[in-house]
Amino acid sequence: MPHSLITPDHIERYQRDGVVLIKGLFRDYVETLRLGVEANMAAPGPYAAENLKPGETGRFFDDYCNWQRIPEFEDVIRNSPAAEVAADLMQSKSAQIFHDHVLVKEPGTSKPTPWHQDAPYYFVDGRQTVSFWSPLDPVKEASLRCVAGSHLWDKPVLPTRWLSEENFYPDEDAYIPVPDPDADGMTILEWEMEPGDAVAFNYGILHGARGNERATRRRAFSLRLVGDDARYIERPGRTSPPFPGHDMKPGQRLREDWFPVVFRR
Repeated sequence: MPHSLITPDHIERYQRDGVVLIKGLFRDYVETLRLGVEANMAAPGPYAAENLKPGETGRFFDDYCNWQRIPEFEDVIRNSPAAEVAADLMQSKSAQIFHDHVLVKEPGTSKPTPWHQDAPYYFVDGRQTVSFWSPLDPVKEASLRCVAGSHLWDKPVLPTRWLSEENFYPDEDAYIPVPDPDADGMTILEWEMEPGDAVAFNYGILHGARGNERATRRRAFSLRLVGDDARYIERPGRTSPPFPGHDMKPGQRLREDWFPVVFRR
């Protein structure tokens, strides 16, 4: 039986659409995550970024791979229901951490999160993947937007750098251009969400978010996990996150001393 937070219908929709809403996944950890985000912003890690060009209003901060130095994040990863729910959704016997990600849009930030898929940026290959995106403030217009079924497309979407909008990898023929889902009439799923709710989506899902035009912050915590079939794959350029010096070879499982298994049946 799946975890009590989800039903077999959640699992069926996740496999079909690649995305589903999980109400209350981090409900008991909202304050813990808020403390972790404040610690992260007070002492950013080496991958922290400010994602606005000169003249753009507000602030769009993001940072990742900090769970090993921010105890609040490790507490949530190891003790919340997220890992077990991830295994249920992925139909996997295990859930292994890939990385954490914090995204904060301060009030009056008009810049949207660009449409993109995560998978082309990562050195992970496999069907069993899940990202949880959880707001730590109520969201309506600034919620995550996901294109249903885009994890099943024949080609991935070309990854680009968010600020310079340059191509991330050199071989454009291996990818499709970044589409405009609104203009193209694609099925976009988005939800009004309360703190602690989570959107679960496959690494191959095309997703983005609007800017934050309201008068309050939009803090979000993301957690990325992989399942039994996930393997290391080489990409034609520097991946994001890069994880330098990992020494893994194509086809290997992610090394567990760097990427611990946090749930196993």
